[in-house]
Amino acid sequence: MIIETKSADPNQTIFSALSCACAENRQQSTLPAQLTAAAAAVLWQPITMADSVSSEEVAVISNTDITSTESENNIINTMVERGTALLRKLEINVAEAEKRTGKNTVNMQETYTVYLIEIRPAETEGGTPAAPDTLWRRYSEFELLRTYLLVTYPYIIIPPLPEKRAEFVWHKLSADNLDPDFVERRRVGLENFLLRVASHPVLSNDKIFFLFLTEEKGWRDAVLETGFQDKADSRLKSLSAMFRVKNPDKRFTALKQYSDELNTVISQLLRIRARVADRLYGVYKVHGNYGRVFSEWSAIEKEMGDGLQSAGHHMDTYAASIDDILEEEEHFADQLKEYLFYTDAVRSVCRKHELIQYELEMAAQDLVQKKQQKEELATGTVRIFSLKGMTSKLFGQESPEQKESRLAALEQSIQEGEETVKEKNTECQEFVRAAWDDIERFKEQKDKDLREALISYAIMQISMCKKGIQVWSNAKECFSKM
Repeated sequence: MIIETKSADPNQTIFSALSCACAENRQQSTLPAQLTAAAAAVLWQPITMADSVSSEEVAVISNTDITSTESENNIINTMVERGTALLRKLEINVAEAEKRTGKNTVNMQETYTVYLIEIRPAETEGGTPAAPDTLWRRYSEFELLRTYLLVTYPYIIIPPLPEKRAEFVWHKLSADNLDPDFVERRRVGLENFLLRVASHPVLSNDKIFFLFLTEEKGWRDAVLETGFQDKADSRLKSLSAMFRVKNPDKRFTALKQYSDELNTVISQLLRIRARVADRLYGVYKVHGNYGRVFSEWSAIEKEMGDGLQSAGHHMDTYAASIDDILEEEEHFADQLKEYLFYTDAVRSVCRKHELIQYELEMAAQDLVQKKQQKEELATGTVRIFSLKGMTSKLFGQESPEQKESRLAALEQSIQEGEETVKEKNTECQEFVRAAWDDIERFKEQKDKDLREALISYAIMQISMCKKGIQVWSNAKECFSKM
C-alpha cells in the first residue's frame, strides 16, 4: 500500500528558465475587486561584465561600477513575479522602521522596533498614484504569520524571515538588534519576505495573509481563530517518524541531504566573507596612515608640499571609503543568509513528508494485523505464544456466537482500516505531487538568485579594486607634478 514515486535527481543544478511565471495564480483568488495594497515586483536586470581595461585605461573606473538601480536590486531578491493576481493589483513595501517603548506581556518595560507596511493599488485611474494605506507590525507578528503559513501549507517551502539577531558579523559591525544599520537591513528583509509570499501562486491567495496587509487590529484574532496551532506537528513526533519510517522516498531523502550540505556551504561562505571583511577593513584604514604621513611631510617641503598634500588627501578618501563598501557588502551577505534559512524550510517539507509516510505505513501495518487476526479466528489457528493462545488454554475456546460477533467486529474494523489506508495513501500522493511542484519552482528561484547575487558580488569587488587603482593613479599624478 506504500505509494510509488518516480525517481528524479534532486541535486540537479541547472533547470530550464521559468516557463510560465506562475500564470494567473491558479485561480484568480477570492480577494476583493478593489484591493488596497500591492507588491512592488523587483526583477533582476541582466548584468553584463565590462570589457577588460587596457593598460592605458587602468585608472578609469568603467561600467563595472554598480549603478543605483543595480544596488537596489542587490538589496531585494529577484524572484518576485508579476504573474500572480495579487501583484498585478497591489503594491507592497515596508517603508520605514521605528523604535518604540512599551510594556510587554508580563508588564515589563521594553524597547522594540515596529515596521510600517504601505499598500496601494498597482494601477489607478488617470495615472495619479493613490495614497497608500499604512499599518505598523512588530517582528513577532511576521513570525506569527510565517508559523501560520508553515502549518497551513506544509507542502510549500515557506520564504524565511530575516534574522532576529545578527549572525556571521565582522568585528566592526554591531550585533545589537536595535542598531540602526541592522534594523534597516531587517526592514529590507521583511519587505522581501512579503514580496516572496505575494509572488507565490498559492500563498498569495491566502486570506490571512491579505488580512495581515490590511487589518492592523483584527488580524491576530483572525489567525488564532483558524486553529492552526492545534494542527502543528510536534518536533518529537516528526523526529520519531524520521527514524521509524521504513520506505522513505529517495527524492526527499536526497533533497534533505542536499539541504544540509547547502546549509554547510553557505555557512562557510559567510564565515569566510566576515574574515575577509575584517582584514579588508584593516588594510583600508592603514592607508589613512599614508595620508597622515604625506600631510606631515608636506609641511616641511616647499616645492613638493602641494603634491604631497594632495596625495595624502586621496589616501584619506580611500581609507574612509571602506565603511560604505562593507555596508553594501552586508546586503550581499543578507542574500546568502536568506538561502541559509531557506534550507530549514526545505527540511521542514521533508520532515512533513516523512511524517505522512510514517502514518501511512502504520495504518497499513495495523490493517495487516487485523487481517491476520481475522484469519486466525476463522480457521481456528492460534499462535501458541500469543495472548489469545494463552487465554484459550486457560479459559477454553469461545462459543460460536462469540466467534461470529468477533468476526463481524473485525470485518468492520478491516473495512475502516482499508478506508484509512486509502485516505493516507491519497494524502501522501497529493503531498508528494504538490510538494515537488513547489520544490521545482524553488530550485529555479534558487539557481537564479544565487547566480546573480554572486555575479553582483564579483562586480562589486572589481569596482572596489578599480577604485583602489584610481586612487594610486591619482597619487602618481600628484607625485609627477612635484
